[in-house]
Amino acid sequence: MRTSEVPNMGDIRTDTAFAVRMSGAADAEGFPPERAWETAPPISFSADWQGKNTDRRRETQVRLLWNPDFLFFRFDALYRTITVFDGSEPSGRRNQLWDRDVCEVFLQPPCSAARAYKEIEVAPNGFWIDLEISPGEKRDLNSGLRRRVCVEEQNRQWHALLALPMKSLVADFQMPAVWRVNFFRVEGASEPRFYSAWRPTNTPEPNFHVPEAFGALVFTEAASKIRG
Repeated sequence: MRTSEVPNMGDIRTDTAFAVRMSGAADAEGFPPERAWETAPPISFSADWQGKNTDRRRETQVRLLWNPDFLFFRFDALYRTITVFDGSEPSGRRNQLWDRDVCEVFLQPPCSAARAYKEIEVAPNGFWIDLEISPGEKRDLNSGLRRRVCVEEQNRQWHALLALPMKSLVADFQMPAVWRVNFFRVEGASEPRFYSAWRPTNTPEPNFHVPEAFGALVFTEAASKIRG
């Protein structure tokens, strides 16, 4: 699918995620109110990066909302164990965050080079990293993201909300919009760790950096426009 195309909403496939325009005002911290997330259709994944070894006790669910100023993500992640770094920069940024437990999103807005994309990660303790990836180069995105994270030990689930400023992702956001995207999860203190992916990358060894495997991210004005 070319990034300029808007897919038939009656033909929802497993390679398509939807971001629904947020209804109502944000809360005091700039995040969508809880009821707004009910309009966002979830995607779920629990298999590894090859689409194998499903583990429902490590299932990840993702929902997306947007407004002209922000792209919002909600991760709900079941876990067996939690492993995090002890320290970070004062802002919560942490290099090599992927060496501990994380949820990740890779975003490729329209007009990006074929192998250029944004990488955003968040850990169960709220540490984060955002990067601009291109062939032979990796640099800080400096997106200005905000996050809210909590762990429900009783339910063995952790939750993360991310608010990414649109201006850090595209110079001028316009509708209709179709981007490319993939979602990932890493869990475990030592190898073999659990590397899971929404769209399998099918590499011999764990590798999320395969933009050819990205799915479509369709921005829609209302959930009612999405028909399965």
